[in-house]
Amino acid sequence: MRRGIKAIGILAGACIALVLAGGSTAIAAEKKHSASKDAKVRSEVKAVLGPEIRSAAALVVDGKTGEVIFGRKPALVTPIASVTKLMTALVVLDALQPLDEVIEITAEDRWKGKGAFSRLAIGTKLTRGDLLRLALMASENRAARTLGRHYPGGMDAFVRTMNLKARVLGMTQTKFADPSGLSSDNVSSAKDLVKLVSAAARDETIREYSTLHSHDVRIGKQMFTYRNTNLLVGKPDWEILVQKTGFTNDAGECLVMQTLFEDRPVVIVLLNSFGKLTRTADARRIRRWMEAQAAAPAKPAGELARQ
Repeated sequence: MRRGIKAIGILAGACIALVLAGGSTAIAAEKKHSASKDAKVRSEVKAVLGPEIRSAAALVVDGKTGEVIFGRKPALVTPIASVTKLMTALVVLDALQPLDEVIEITAEDRWKGKGAFSRLAIGTKLTRGDLLRLALMASENRAARTLGRHYPGGMDAFVRTMNLKARVLGMTQTKFADPSGLSSDNVSSAKDLVKLVSAAARDETIREYSTLHSHDVRIGKQMFTYRNTNLLVGKPDWEILVQKTGFTNDAGECLVMQTLFEDRPVVIVLLNSFGKLTRTADARRIRRWMEAQAAAPAKPAGELARQ
């Protein structure tokens, strides 16, 4: 009798264990499904919110249609540092000054403030073309100031023309005070800089010079190699049509460019990033986000909200 009761108890216990195990499996499966669904929703929310960039202001625009792909404070007016040099190049080239003319750097080309260092010693003689190359690809400040001083009418006329050109391009939030970008009075917005990048991208010389990986010049008796300040230039996975970097303490790290994503021209403006590599990382984040958007299946309007 006792053996029968014991057997029944063992059988009952086994049944209870099976029921509990089945319940645990069901609960685990439900949790897994819920976690997967939550992850999907988070991914979709992230896609709606845009890339997780560190730049204070940004704008990403289709280079053909003008469609805004992503924006963050696009109308914020802020110093733009050496992004200025794209306008410098436009003004120089508009004047049709000969690029093979040799120009001597003098004490007048020195900047009296932060960022005054330059490898271009007083007395250096370079062609206007070489000065423009160094200004665009290596962000050489003294080269940019020399270009401005040798404009018809001198530096004052050059800066006036920069501001006139900005108005012609519809850059209503932009002001220039010098051709190098060292002045914190050189200000603009991401919205305006899209117009500047687009104008620069239409000029073959600016496209070529700004995307040089490196350039050699003779200074005195020595040859010096200048390298592009944009770390993405020359990377096999990036096709950059035109670009410019910038940095001052007031402006932060800046990067503007027109590049191709799957043969689609895209203008990217990144202003006031912190950390030397952040602007580059932000550009990569934008690219990954756009690629993820392109790969994702189209969802009916309102589906995300229903989830």
